[in-house]
Amino acid sequence: MTLRIAWLTTGRGPGSYGALEYTLKAITKGLPVEIAVVFVNRDPGEAEPTDRLITLARSHGVPLEARSSVAFRKSRGGTVAKPGEPLQRWRTEYDNTVADALSRFEFDLGVMFGYMLIATEPLIDRFTFINDHPALPDGPIGTYQEVIAQLIASEARESGCMINVVTADVDRGPALSFCRYPIRDQANEGLWANHDFGVSRKQLDTSMLYLDIRRRGVERERPFLVETLRAIAEGRLAVPPRQPVELTRAVERVIATSMQPGVQRPAAGVSSGNA
Repeated sequence: MTLRIAWLTTGRGPGSYGALEYTLKAITKGLPVEIAVVFVNRDPGEAEPTDRLITLARSHGVPLEARSSVAFRKSRGGTVAKPGEPLQRWRTEYDNTVADALSRFEFDLGVMFGYMLIATEPLIDRFTFINDHPALPDGPIGTYQEVIAQLIASEARESGCMINVVTADVDRGPALSFCRYPIRDQANEGLWANHDFGVSRKQLDTSMLYLDIRRRGVERERPFLVETLRAIAEGRLAVPPRQPVELTRAVERVIATSMQPGVQRPAAGVSSGNA
């Protein structure tokens, strides 16, 4: 069967662009998935990185829906909620308009990748969404920057990628799939040994150890997403799942193949699907 998906993203960085590009290429190579619509919460012309993603979607003939959440917030006189504060009323009103836009398309599953808004009831009550998260199911929550900071502070030896079902419990919906990878091994032991654990957060984000951990995650998050979609499309993975499926072997197999001579590897960059 062909799995029809709606793809939701803010498209604010190379990670979001790269994930969509990687998935579109996988579809041309036989991934049994069709993207019914790409939704972005920015208007054309609002931000150059998002415009690049919009152009990518259109170049593949994928229907596009764009609605600026910033413009919507300003039209309602709303503000951005601070951490720990409840979301304001304009957020559920905005999600109502998103749900109405998506309802015009037939799809089996929504995929949030680099979608920088917390989904509220008007969306999650009407559709089933999955979301990428740059950690293992029992790992840190938050943005990839926050996750890496916590991993370094705790001197963790491994991390992973996870896809979970989107619920009101942010980053803690039922885990669908995951893969794991080392973040401390012989290859980067020197970076750990020389890392200054007293640096500021701004300095941390540009440290060699931080960038190495981020590179390892980005290298896996794209094939991990594709292998998750493949498992769903082939009926090997239910949504929601009885238990999360580990896809480490499948992901590492793809990475090993991409490292063979003559095979072009996707540029990793340092931005996330969460950016």
